[in-house]
Amino acid sequence: MKIDLQTVEKLAELAKLEFNEREKAEILNDLNRILEFMDKLNELDTSGVEPLVYMNDEVNVLRADEVIQELTHEEALLNAPKKDSDYFRVPKVLEK
Repeated sequence: MKIDLQTVEKLAELAKLEFNEREKAEILNDLNRILEFMDKLNELDTSGVEPLVYMNDEVNVLRADEVIQELTHEEALLNAPKKDSDYFRVPKVLEK
């Protein structure tokens, strides 16, 4: 499979990206190199290889969550530039 310039332009349109002609050529080259690499990987016989789920033997090694400091509602609102009883006041960002 080969990527052509029209495919790069369609991908750019879908991703809402803008490229000049030099950048389009670079992306075209990069995408084709990625596909060539994937084709090489598809040539490998992996029938006897089990899927790798974890990179090491340890699973879900997480620390326990500890509450270090709790802010009260009043403390959180102390430095607010604008507040309305129990809430932060912020400028409107969405218009109808």
